[in-house]
Amino acid sequence: MVAAFNDEQEVDKTLRAVLVDVLGLAPERVGGFTEASPLFGALPEFDSMAVAGLLTELEERLGILIEDHEVDADMLESFGSLLTFVRAKALR
Repeated sequence: MVAAFNDEQEVDKTLRAVLVDVLGLAPERVGGFTEASPLFGALPEFDSMAVAGLLTELEERLGILIEDHEVDADMLESFGSLLTFVRAKALR
């Protein structure tokens, strides 16, 4: 069952957990991400193959639907841009 998300901090925590689980990053490393932390293209673990897994896991854990046309390089560029996108989807 998917929890109802009504808090920005819950969404942040979930995104960080997904990055740890899907990309295999250390929780301490992900915990230190700021909004300016670069993601796609900067993390070797976050390649084009990992994008699909990451998005699928976000959909499942947050109970959202991410359409193909919504996914672009800008959205995946930094932790902040991905968090902004995910919050907009989860906190509607």
